Amino acid sequence: MPKSLVIVESPSKTKAIEKYLGSKYKVVSSKGHIRDLATTGKYGLGVDIENNFTPKYIVIKGKNKVITELKKDVKASDFVYLATDPDREGEAISWHLKDALNIKNYKRVVFNEITKDVVVNSFKHARDIDDNLVKSQETRRILDRIIGFRLSKLMQSKTGGKSAGRVQSVALKLIVDREREINAFVKEEYWTIESIFKDFSAKLEKYKDKKIDINNEKEADKILDKLSKEFIVKEISSKKKEKQSKAPFITSTLQQDAFNKLGFSAKKTMIIAQKLYEGIDIGSETTGLITYMRTDSIRLSDEFVTSTNNFIINNYGKEYLSYAKKQKEKGNVQDAHEAIRPTSINRLPEDMKKYLSNDEYKLYKMIYFRALASLMKAAIVNQETILLDNNDYEFKATGQVLVFDGYLKVYSEYEDSKDEALPKLKEKDTIISDSINKEQHFTEPPARYTEAKLIKEMETLGIGRPSTYAKTIDTLTERNYIKIIEKKLNPTEIGIETTDKLQEFFSHIINIKYTADMETSLDNIADGNKIWIEVLDKFYKEFEPTLRKAFDKMEKKEAEETGELCPTCGKPMVFKTGKYGKFEACSGYPECKYIKQAKKEVKEVTDCPKCDGKLVERTTRKGKIFYGCNNFPKCKVAVWDKPTGEICPECRSLLVEKDGKIKCSACKYEK
Repeated sequence: MPKSLVIVESPSKTKAIEKYLGSKYKVVSSKGHIRDLATTGKYGLGVDIENNFTPKYIVIKGKNKVITELKKDVKASDFVYLATDPDREGEAISWHLKDALNIKNYKRVVFNEITKDVVVNSFKHARDIDDNLVKSQETRRILDRIIGFRLSKLMQSKTGGKSAGRVQSVALKLIVDREREINAFVKEEYWTIESIFKDFSAKLEKYKDKKIDINNEKEADKILDKLSKEFIVKEISSKKKEKQSKAPFITSTLQQDAFNKLGFSAKKTMIIAQKLYEGIDIGSETTGLITYMRTDSIRLSDEFVTSTNNFIINNYGKEYLSYAKKQKEKGNVQDAHEAIRPTSINRLPEDMKKYLSNDEYKLYKMIYFRALASLMKAAIVNQETILLDNNDYEFKATGQVLVFDGYLKVYSEYEDSKDEALPKLKEKDTIISDSINKEQHFTEPPARYTEAKLIKEMETLGIGRPSTYAKTIDTLTERNYIKIIEKKLNPTEIGIETTDKLQEFFSHIINIKYTADMETSLDNIADGNKIWIEVLDKFYKEFEPTLRKAFDKMEKKEAEETGELCPTCGKPMVFKTGKYGKFEACSGYPECKYIKQAKKEVKEVTDCPKCDGKLVERTTRKGKIFYGCNNFPKCKVAVWDKPTGEICPECRSLLVEKDGKIKCSACKYEK
């Protein structure tokens, strides 16, 4: 008897879903996308621009065997359920499967989590493929293909480099603009004065009730001469303040917190989250531990809220119970999705730990407690302020005491909430300081973006979608437009040059507003409120004339000669820029393909703790610095942070410099 066929994207889902559905269903995988745009036709776009932007699709290399097997499965089945991921890309993959496999009898099913109840229930709500979602994704793909291919051709002919794509070019511009802000920054001197007492300290804020600025040491000394060691308590005040819990994670906030609190790159975070979503063997069953991890909605299902409310009451008390956070009004939010949350509040991180790798456990634990905390009451702190008078100079001391822990009962590991109580004083009391100190400071330039800060900026500005943040940074790094140095995103020479060239001609297209507006247009297509061809037509009528002008007017960069001749053909050697930076090659390319092998400069840092080798500074293929033994592969000692040469007294691993502190590279020891 023919079974119903279910097609999912990932092979790792098939076993669990087949078990949930029972013997009447066969579950198979497409292993992701099966088709993409061809690279034939005008400009190699795979898009017939003159014929209403009609796309031409071809089978992705290596997928013919998958398609052959899927066709056999479809033929042997009486009905097909397309169960690809619950987003626009997943909708497009379902459409491609239906079209490429010539499926007649089908329905589309979507589920936000891979658990038995949710998966089984989703089949009761099977629907047709949503053509608007498909057209939205198809429009995005065509836009990216036109911009990517055409600008790459332009930049190759003029600079020898490539463009970075529609979203990536705007992200690169943010990084380049920040670098220029830093370079143009002029630091300014300022001083502070602080009085130290036995139990607390107070900073000078005002003189005769007016804010005071101290610009140099001379001014600071002048003030110090007028101060005595006696301070009079001028005013004491305190007020209760609520500290609200944060909303459950969406893609961008998960990537930001995983970077800041766990040290994970955006790419690593998404790889781990994908595994937690697709399913973990927890002994009694294989189940997804978290909901779908590509989302920009903070909505939680009614079922999850109800079960979590009961969990909070039973474990912490009714006084800890609050309400689900509501989405703030902002554009481009796909509220059909849920936030990233555990699939069951009863799967405690400590209980799941034995089934997870260390990194999987860390990420699951953070997701779990963020969702739990979001439904708990605010913490309440008592904020205290003491104002002190010293010859009309007003000093201010602040402190706070936690009076109700609220959500911090479960989330204190991820937020700094230390008590800093002030001593019990009375107004008009006289207190004596131990010392009054001056300190010199300089204003700081804006900081370079980290991955977390760039993702936050992209989300705030409406650039890209949840699925693009990690890929954007990855692409910029792979193409050598940026280097990640000490977790900061630094633009390279070719990155700056590419940005400048593109801004010279395409500033009206490669900018924040245009890119954000395009996301809104794509959302409108998805909602059925815009026609996809009209969006593409409007874009192309702006883009193509500018491109022709750039081909004609953009100054071509002449290759810089090295001063040497090619040992193969005798033509001048020139500097070129490739994926991994500058290199020297023959100017006679492509007839002569000679490339000079670069001499490697090895920077020794310290002795290797496990052999007679040296730890040297190395760089990954993506430009990230690490420190490894020069006897590799015989000795595999390697750390990400710079070793100090000292050994941890607790576990005998290397001590490293990290965030201005000296820590162990393996355990929690901190010097």
